[in-house]
Amino acid sequence: MSRFSLRTAFPRTPNPLSQAVAERHARGLPLLDLAETNPTRVGLPPPDVDLGAPPEPFRYAPEPFGLPTAREAVAAHLRQRGASVEAAHVVLSASTSEAYGWLLKLLCDPGDNVLLPAPGYPLVDVLARLEGVHARSYRLPAVHGFGLDAARVESAVDARTRAVVVVNPGNPTGHFLHEGELHALADVCSRHGLALICDEVFSDFAWDEEEGRVTSVAGRRLPCLTFSLSGLSKVAGLPGLKLAWLHVGGPAHARDEALARLEDVADAALSVATPVQLALPSLLAHAPRFQQALLERVRHNRERLIRARPADAAWDVVPSHGGWSAVLRIPHHPGEEATCLRLLEEGVRVQPGYFYDFGGGAYLVLSLLPTPEVFTAALVPLLRVLSPSAGR
Repeated sequence: MSRFSLRTAFPRTPNPLSQAVAERHARGLPLLDLAETNPTRVGLPPPDVDLGAPPEPFRYAPEPFGLPTAREAVAAHLRQRGASVEAAHVVLSASTSEAYGWLLKLLCDPGDNVLLPAPGYPLVDVLARLEGVHARSYRLPAVHGFGLDAARVESAVDARTRAVVVVNPGNPTGHFLHEGELHALADVCSRHGLALICDEVFSDFAWDEEEGRVTSVAGRRLPCLTFSLSGLSKVAGLPGLKLAWLHVGGPAHARDEALARLEDVADAALSVATPVQLALPSLLAHAPRFQQALLERVRHNRERLIRARPADAAWDVVPSHGGWSAVLRIPHHPGEEATCLRLLEEGVRVQPGYFYDFGGGAYLVLSLLPTPEVFTAALVPLLRVLSPSAGR
């Protein structure tokens, strides 16, 4: 009999929400999907870029870190956002998930651990498990708007901690790092010999401006080894083209050794296709148009949500400053799952807070990407289900 790794023994029992969604689809019933986060399915503008197959893409010139022209295009993109970076410190991968996998290989031995924010999107814990690495949480306190508390991070460090992951802005909380938070966190990492991994896929999507906000750790003079991650999936709304990047920074000796070791890891994969690398300058040139359309969409949908909330409502919209989601704090009773199931009966899909490891209350997470027509239509049953009389 074949023997399988315990690293791939993930739970396979469907939860009640996924079962209810599947049953609704099977019955052919309509669904207003406020859990939709795929930017290619909500009517946002695609790039006007020819991805045909001229002779050049068929020439194979393998580069572990990506073609020099593509790496320079990423460096130019980061410089336009205010980061002082060099293309030599940029590494291309097929996705941020792959980049995380490379960093876990680079930084950790089996049995080591990395620290992840909670609440947060449940991805890196899965990737860590596939590498034989443990994921440990540090709490983002609700009292600070789910901002980072460096003392909580430090209290989670143990002898086998190798890195701290921070998501900027938080997903789905939408909190941006501030200068004080970043420097306190970098000090913790430096004193404990930890790498800082900053996931910045949503950092282009700030809804407002605020003094002291950090948009990227790329190019920053920090006392610890740093990695900043992003890619076409969010920056240009092109998840199907499979290109992401990470920037390596920190003290020169640590940065250079990390790049040398990463080259071996990347050389074993050579994962990024040549055509998308050749098209990257044009695809990044499309990014501002996409981002403008998306920001208009999410701002207006959030405004619709806030305006629709009755003054005496028992629920509230959690303050936030960016990203693609809205978080609602709802009463403990009947709670997250019961509320989500009730909304599904009304034809609206949202996500419960426990999907993201929210604690200390009951929460719902709504995508702000759907079209105004879908979002506005979904608000009617949402308000009805969340009203105090809904459970009577």
